[in-house]
Amino acid sequence: MTIAAPPTPARRRNNRRRRHGTYGYVFFTPFLVVFAVAIAAPLLYAVYLSFFQDRLVGGNVFVGLDNYRQALTDSLFRAGVGRVALFLAVQVPLMLALALVAALAIDSGRARWSSLFRIGFFVPYAVPSVVAVLMWGYLYGRRFGLVSTIDQWVALPDPLGRSWMLASIGNVVTWEYAGYNMLILYAALRAIPTDIYEAAQVDGAGEFRKAWSIKLPAVRPALLLATVFSIIGSFQLFNEPNVLQSLAPSVVTTSYTPNMYAYNLAFNGQQFNYSAALAVVLGAVTAVIAYAFQRSTKRTP
Repeated sequence: MTIAAPPTPARRRNNRRRRHGTYGYVFFTPFLVVFAVAIAAPLLYAVYLSFFQDRLVGGNVFVGLDNYRQALTDSLFRAGVGRVALFLAVQVPLMLALALVAALAIDSGRARWSSLFRIGFFVPYAVPSVVAVLMWGYLYGRRFGLVSTIDQWVALPDPLGRSWMLASIGNVVTWEYAGYNMLILYAALRAIPTDIYEAAQVDGAGEFRKAWSIKLPAVRPALLLATVFSIIGSFQLFNEPNVLQSLAPSVVTTSYTPNMYAYNLAFNGQQFNYSAALAVVLGAVTAVIAYAFQRSTKRTP
């Protein structure tokens, strides 16, 4: 009768790693299935559709890159991309600056009722975007709402006019998402070890010096993350202009933003193939700009 030799330490480590790897795949599989069904498959199907064209004679015909060539020369699509790019360049810095100031004010401990202020600043994010736009649309109305009331005493520009529509949409988006970004930045501020503040206090640093030398560098990764999210959200702009279109149809056209243009082409114009090509181009533009921003802000060793 032979007795099996006990496993060596190396074999025990290998068995442990194998079990841990199996457990990792088990926990990862649900996310992988949802990602494949809800994200990867629709994206691949959109890419597949973009290579075809539905014609009266011949039906669905493979046209290669013709839809992409048309998208790159489409003046309505380019105007929409330029509009959201302007929206991104103006609205995102203002929103993130407001969120950063609010986070610093709450973290300083000098603001009274800081918990109530934090909740109140975050509450607009919990309001559905359609409800928020309807509420602001009522305030913007020239024949009703707050603007019409104030306009009786002070002449105000029309917030739903052609010159101010993009700013009005930016105000709604800032009201919706400033609290969300504030919470991200505030969480980063709360993660700073307290002994760093104590050392700065011993060195005689004031509150402004602490904020400039300690808080802002520590919050930089969270600020970059919030900026990337805001870049993606800006190019996905849809709900706000789509709801306001009923109040100002001559200003907010069906091609006001790229997402609105693709949506209306698909569901109102039945041009699913060309709409899919526009969606793919818009996704590529968003990815390139987000990646370029990350590369430009990456610290070199």
